[in-house]
Amino acid sequence: MTELVVRRLLIDLQTPFGRNWCGGDAFSTAFFNALSMSFPFGEQFFIDAVRDTVATLPAEAQEKYRAEVRGFIGQEATHRRIHTLFNGHLEAQGLKDGWTARAAKRMELMEGADPRHALAVTAATEHFTAMFAEWLLAHPEVLDGAEPRLRTMWLWHCAEELEHKSVAFDIYTAAQGSDAWRTRWFRRVTVMFLGDLLHQTVDNLRHEGQLWKWATWKSAARILLSRGGLLRGNWGAWRSYFREDFHPAQQDSSLSARWLENNRAQYAAVGAAPEAAGAALQ
Repeated sequence: MTELVVRRLLIDLQTPFGRNWCGGDAFSTAFFNALSMSFPFGEQFFIDAVRDTVATLPAEAQEKYRAEVRGFIGQEATHRRIHTLFNGHLEAQGLKDGWTARAAKRMELMEGADPRHALAVTAATEHFTAMFAEWLLAHPEVLDGAEPRLRTMWLWHCAEELEHKSVAFDIYTAAQGSDAWRTRWFRRVTVMFLGDLLHQTVDNLRHEGQLWKWATWKSAARILLSRGGLLRGNWGAWRSYFREDFHPAQQDSSLSARWLENNRAQYAAVGAAPEAAGAALQ
């Protein structure tokens, strides 16, 4: 198990930022804005899924995972807060978040279900975020020209996603979640996540009047579909989730550790946030 440290990001997110904050690139700006819109609801869902399933484990198993769960909840709660601030600026720019409403409607169908289903969804989504995080840390040039504080925000988030990528998976395994449901939910999450991401990105581009510009889709093809692009470059990592012997720790996290080591001035380690620690096993 990895010691998960909660970090306070030392950037100013109160000051508004420009509409094309990602180096003036319309597609990457719209794409990252769409991702950010998913986080406040998503991070809370992940927190609840981990907490609810841990509560079903025997006392000794709960104790085994106590510190890891605290760290996970503390990190995810911090991400939720940071992206809520970021999204507030997007709302002020007139962008509409349709992702949250769609996701919340789908999650209503899980009310009263075995909590391992929500945790399987969480583990699947965490694999997606880990793939995306490793890709961005390996291709930081995607953020070239971005506002420095926002570049820091995204790379910090990526580093922490790789740090806690195993937590939901490990709790699901400890709760004896079935492998069949694990992979079944991963297929569903693939469709839902990528569908929502594309839908929201297109909505953002349409609002900004950038949807039908050649430069927009040239940038999309380069970022997503080029050799080593986000989607094409992660095909192998996506397929790996279906292996019976899969574990998130098989994915290299050295880029995360390197970024955190080289950017200590950008954050302050605060341990497990008190409110997160108190909520972890309630």
